[in-house]
Amino acid sequence: MKLNLKALALTSGILWGLTVFLMTLVALWRGAGDHLALLRGFYIGYQVSYVGSLIGLVYGFVDGLVCGALFAWLYNCFAKEP
Repeated sequence: MKLNLKALALTSGILWGLTVFLMTLVALWRGAGDHLALLRGFYIGYQVSYVGSLIGLVYGFVDGLVCGALFAWLYNCFAKEP
């Protein structure tokens, strides 16, 4: 069985974007977030703030989209047809 590249890429993008967004908001509400500040090394402009959560949402969506598409493509390359 082969994976649908577009569906997996879009699903991965949405899930990872929302995860970064919600993790940032929860860290703001709890007064924590020092560990999330490490994302600045990967996502330029990201910070643990309300604006940073939106920036993380966009970066997370793009990151998840690319990684999901790459995973589906590699899986389909190595998957055997029945």
